[in-house]
Order: sequence, then structure tokens, then C-alpha cells
Amino acid sequence: MAAARGPEPRQDRAVRTKAIVLKAAAELFAAHGFRETSVKDVAEAVEMTKGAVYFHYPNKEALAVAVVEEHYAQWPRLLQEVQAEQLPPLETAIAMLDRAALAFRDNVMVQAGARLQIERLQIDAELPTPYVDWTNLLHSLLVQAQDQGQLRPDADPAAAARALVAGFFGMQHISDVLHRRTDIADRWPEVRDLFLRALRA
Repeated sequence: MAAARGPEPRQDRAVRTKAIVLKAAAELFAAHGFRETSVKDVAEAVEMTKGAVYFHYPNKEALAVAVVEEHYAQWPRLLQEVQAEQLPPLETAIAMLDRAALAFRDNVMVQAGARLQIERLQIDAELPTPYVDWTNLLHSLLVQAQDQGQLRPDADPAAAARALVAGFFGMQHISDVLHRRTDIADRWPEVRDLFLRALRA
């Protein structure tokens, strides 16, 4: 079921208020999950009435969808930053994942979106399909890397992209479960360096 959406705010104040509500919802979803977070909790966190929250987000599902969409909005912005550095394709792929690891550690919108995707069966709304865009991006970059002689001749870019996505997202999930991602900056390089030894020409 597609989540209902609130009216698009037209005034700066309404835009700021909607952003404040969304950030508070992300913090609560990241900490407690979808089931244990209520619109009342969000309203109390931002010191508003439930009615004020409902003006921007008609229900909890709409809040969850908005948080997940904002999670995914982080990655194109991150890609733009990395591409501005004009790195070779393999280094671009690794830089994206390096910075994504830090985003999972530091960015509550990324953390909340990841948790909500895991809890997607509890949410009566359609969420974006996870992992596909990351796999496609890494596949494209690894094909370019192969064309430029950065990969071993026997490397399969499609298989490598799938394995990188599985390795990265499995790593961040384990880091979250065991240490709330406080160790992700150490765990990701372990996974990354194993892949690089297997892939690099």
C-alpha cells in the first residue's frame, strides 16, 4: 500500500518544521524501530501536538517512507562529492564505500533507513528496493575499472559488485548488532582490503 503523504509545505517555516519532524522520527526509528515508535513519541520529541505532526505526515507509515527515501537520497549526493575528485573507477568505488561506512556510523537518517528496511515486513507501505542501486553503481564502476586495466583479467565485474554489496552491508549490519557501529571504521577496511587483493591487477 502506498503511504499517504502530507501537503507540500510552501513556507520556509513549514519546510523547516517538516525537516525537524523527519529528523526526530529518524532518531526514534534508529533507536527503537518502527513498531516501538509512535507518532505521539515523535510529537513529544519535537514538542508539538500530534495534530501538527499529522499535518506534515498523515501516519507513521508516511514518516517511515520519508525517512527511507531520505536515506537513499544520501547516496547520489555522496557520489557527486566523490566524482568531483576525478578518481579512477576502482578508487571511486572504494571511496564511495569508505564514505558510506562513515555515514552508517554518523548519520542518523542512514541508520534509521537501514533499520526500517530490515523491518519492512512490519510497515504497511511500499519502500524502495534495497541493494539494487548500489549493485548497479559498483558494477558500472568495476566494468570501467576492467576496461582501464585496474582489475585482474579473470575478474567478473558483476559477481564482484554483488559480493562487494553483500560484504559491505553484511559488515555494517554485524557492526550495528554487536557494537552499534562504533567499530565500523575498523571493520570495513578489513573487508575492503580482502576484496582489493582479490580484484586489483
